[in-house]
Amino acid sequence: MKAVNQNNNFLLADNVEVAAAIFDRMKGLLGKKDIPQGYGLLIKKCNSIHMFFMRFAIDAVFLSKEGEVLHILQNFKPWRISKVVFGASSALELPAGTIGNNVKKGDFIVFK
Repeated sequence: MKAVNQNNNFLLADNVEVAAAIFDRMKGLLGKKDIPQGYGLLIKKCNSIHMFFMRFAIDAVFLSKEGEVLHILQNFKPWRISKVVFGASSALELPAGTIGNNVKKGDFIVFK
């Protein structure tokens, strides 16, 4: 599955996995040494993330049920906790440096 910014057609990831089960949501990217460019993890039912035991920084986008970008984290480093993003129903985790200036609050992300 692909993740695309509907506002500017920027391709965020062309290999998006979905973490919907509770264990998959809790595990997230834990245990990975890194993530390749083009990869994304869409965590369902998620309005906050943590970076405990992570080995690398990530970019993350918190989305409403409709796919609207509510909050953005860039270069989010290990051993940090994000704020709770009210209204978020999912978080898309991406390799650090993916977002750049290509995603803004209020944009819409679509999955194809």
